[in-house]
Amino acid sequence: MADTIAAISTAPGEGGIGIVRVSGPASEGIMRKLMKDCPSEIEPRHAYAGSVVRDSSDSDADVIDEAVFIFMKEPASYTGEDMLEIQGHGSNVSLKSILAAVLALDGKLTHQTETGPETLAVRMADPGEFTRLAFMNGKMDLSQAEAVIDIIKAKSDLSLEIAEGQREGRLSDAIRSIRSDLLDTLAQMAVDIDYPDEDYDNDYDAGSGAYRDIISQLRWIHSEVDELLSTASIGRIAREGVRAVIVGKPNAGKSSLMNAILGEGRVIVTDVPGTTRDTVEESASLGGVPIVLIDTAGLRDSDDKVEKIGIERTRQAIAGADLLILVLDGSQQLDEEDDKVLGFIEGMNTEHMLVVINKEDLGRTVTEESVLAKLPGVRIITTSLLGSGAVEAAAKISEAIGEIFDLGSINARESNIVTNQRHVHLLRSASGDLDEAIGLLQNGEPVEVAELSAHYAYEKLGRIIGEEVGDEVLDTVFSKFCLGK
Repeated sequence: MADTIAAISTAPGEGGIGIVRVSGPASEGIMRKLMKDCPSEIEPRHAYAGSVVRDSSDSDADVIDEAVFIFMKEPASYTGEDMLEIQGHGSNVSLKSILAAVLALDGKLTHQTETGPETLAVRMADPGEFTRLAFMNGKMDLSQAEAVIDIIKAKSDLSLEIAEGQREGRLSDAIRSIRSDLLDTLAQMAVDIDYPDEDYDNDYDAGSGAYRDIISQLRWIHSEVDELLSTASIGRIAREGVRAVIVGKPNAGKSSLMNAILGEGRVIVTDVPGTTRDTVEESASLGGVPIVLIDTAGLRDSDDKVEKIGIERTRQAIAGADLLILVLDGSQQLDEEDDKVLGFIEGMNTEHMLVVINKEDLGRTVTEESVLAKLPGVRIITTSLLGSGAVEAAAKISEAIGEIFDLGSINARESNIVTNQRHVHLLRSASGDLDEAIGLLQNGEPVEVAELSAHYAYEKLGRIIGEEVGDEVLDTVFSKFCLGK
């Protein structure tokens, strides 16, 4: 008999309600044992309000909390097993007490089998074990299970919409469709291997109708895989955010810009150059898109050991940036320090670069033409980061980021966007296998040689949805989940 598992499902902290979740054959017995005046007939999926006690048979038992009990009968539950949710007050003390009462029933409840009563084990759930049970019991495939953690960790409307679509099975359906087409092609290849004389026109030579047919089918499947892969860069941004590094000479307004985007005074701002001596990283959401802002130390020559370390970290941050935001003091002519910053980023891809000409309230000396002469094609925003100008600057930057990454073209509710790095790796590997199979056939190699590569692609696509995966992969996937999910 499977163990019954239990955990607190709500996040730590204070709240209106908190939930202790239970799954397994002891679920109903736990409800009867812990709910004072529990009804004799428990109707699944109905809410019952009552007191939580450690032993309902003891009329003098102390009440732990007042809660709502909901019992769900297998297979109509999240895990596919009998489940129980105890919804108490959102106090850590209360929830831990309820959980302790559940776990104390380990070995004290029985289940009737054909050979007699069997003692039931009750234990603490491992991280992600409820969702792992849902996967093992066929309630969802592996990519849908991974989407659950993406929903929990969603940083923006966009990432939430994509994760919800994957949880509903949009990516799973696409993978199954591709695998179905590939399976048909593998079946045709198997026929050619086993019955070469039964080929079209009895012609088994390279370049024959059969070869051309199989190559055409593999090319089509390859294009479907690559179409999914083409969404990976947007998928990474949706999941992790645009890594935007803010650079510029000291006192140009980098920290002011970061505070404007965050809508709070996160970074110290003074008129003393070099206030920021290290990279400062914060997350925000602009126009529904997650963004990771990295404020940096000014790029300049310095004898200060601490500032020199900060400048080196600035260089490292720039190397890993999706977007570079250059802040210039527009009230002064470009000077030697500006030239050093410009010299460092000159030659970089200006398509993923944004220039903010700041301090417009002091009169503008720096022209857009002078910037474009050094950074051809770069997008430029002119603003003052004082007062209402900060809000306007944040709005302009949000609009520019959407244009730079073509985010307006994304329809998260209808498009298949790949966000998971495990999926990306498997898709790339499968694409390589298909490319190899096509190349082998084009070079006149026997079908059985190409069939092996095509079969590898079929297997790797299956691993995305959880077919042909071992415990090691499952352990890795579900270890990323929190307790209670």
